[in-house]
Amino acid sequence: MINRVLIRIKVVQLLYSYLLSQNEFRIESQVENPSRDKKYGYALYLDLLMLVLELSGIDVSNGRRESPLHGLTLNKHINQSQLAKSLNANFEIRDIIVKGRANPELFDSVVPSIYRAITELPAYKSFSKIKSPSLHDEVVLWLSIVENLMAKNPEFMTAARKSPEFTMAGFERGIELLKSTLGNYGDNRALLIHARNSLDHSMEKAYELYYALLQLASEITDEQAEKLENAKHKYYPTDADLHPDLRFVENKYVQALRDNEEYRTYIEDNKMSWAEHNATIKELLNKILESDVYKAYMEAPGEKTLEEDANLWRVLYKDVILPSDALAEALESKSIYWNDDLQEMGTFVIKTIRRMGLLSQGEKKGNPILPMYKDEEDGRFGADLFNSAVKHCNEYKELIERFVNTSRWDADRLAFMDIVIMVAAVTEIVDYPAVPLAVSFNEYIEIANYYSTPRSGAFINGILYSVTKYLRDEGIITKG
Repeated sequence: MINRVLIRIKVVQLLYSYLLSQNEFRIESQVENPSRDKKYGYALYLDLLMLVLELSGIDVSNGRRESPLHGLTLNKHINQSQLAKSLNANFEIRDIIVKGRANPELFDSVVPSIYRAITELPAYKSFSKIKSPSLHDEVVLWLSIVENLMAKNPEFMTAARKSPEFTMAGFERGIELLKSTLGNYGDNRALLIHARNSLDHSMEKAYELYYALLQLASEITDEQAEKLENAKHKYYPTDADLHPDLRFVENKYVQALRDNEEYRTYIEDNKMSWAEHNATIKELLNKILESDVYKAYMEAPGEKTLEEDANLWRVLYKDVILPSDALAEALESKSIYWNDDLQEMGTFVIKTIRRMGLLSQGEKKGNPILPMYKDEEDGRFGADLFNSAVKHCNEYKELIERFVNTSRWDADRLAFMDIVIMVAAVTEIVDYPAVPLAVSFNEYIEIANYYSTPRSGAFINGILYSVTKYLRDEGIITKG
């Protein structure tokens, strides 16, 4: 019942939140109205960040120059390390690289000697003996590299002095900023666990919304029954008050819903109620009583069938209940998830009403209440997609940016949400060979049109086309 359309939306939402709050390395910002020392210190800090990446075998030049490591034997212990990949995945770092805001080429002449000297450091010798080094182990190594091979290196100082903005105080400040960024990294494991739990919770809340919406018909019917009963006790009741038409309050669809064991068990087990939103129930009832479909239903003579009663509620949900502002306000107060899920869950409620209307009274032809997931594969889809997107995020971002830089689109247009959507899309395209490309394209373009910028859909379509062509050419995917 929770279909892949909604699952994709929730994965994108949670992936966006997770990546936005990732804080393994916090990139410093320039202070307002900086002095000459602070201005140079910050410029050097950006250069140093790029040098850490270059020494780790990551290209930061966007093809503008040859790597200073060209011709050297790459060190397997630091090449493409966790630390470097984490830094390179940072959106601020990517912005620095794409916009060419740093000038690490000032240090090209000393990079080879620094690279060779790394293996002589005591910290490196200890690090190279660790079988599976953690990010913390890498941070310890890099702090030693910065302190011994940059801060205290006369050759490095000479290269730094080539900048016309150089000041000694600024140099020291740049070194300290880098050490602060590396030393104050955060562990994202708890954050990842929280994001995964939030994904599961949001799915459960979506299913709860499905039942809450179904329950509205029962609550509204009870409100009308009470209203009719109260009318009998007026000082001067009319004949209509004393002998009301009960076809609406004795609606066969509502009775069938109440008799459904799965529905009744879920409502009771989760203690679901609209009691705190009686004003909303009253407002929805008033809108129903004023609606043309209700008036036509009550004016038509004769007893109604289950199918006719179900059809009444199907139209009432579609035209009166689901579009109601009062309902939207009530849902927002009941759960932060529900307004985003209303359209999808409303569709499933209408489908359930139609299914129930097709059941003849006294016959059992299957349960019209929809299960949380269609099958086990759909039940795993969200968690698997999210985990894989997180695991391959850096890899897919680099792949995406490769085609952004060579397309007609300006790299500055690479909005954060666009990146998240494309990472999720590429993950699905690679991990789910049975899902047609057209389906993945269309779903993520729709998400982009709704959640990102007005032109994001066209932008993402162009990039995904280039990425999938590359993936086919490389034999990573075979679907067309």
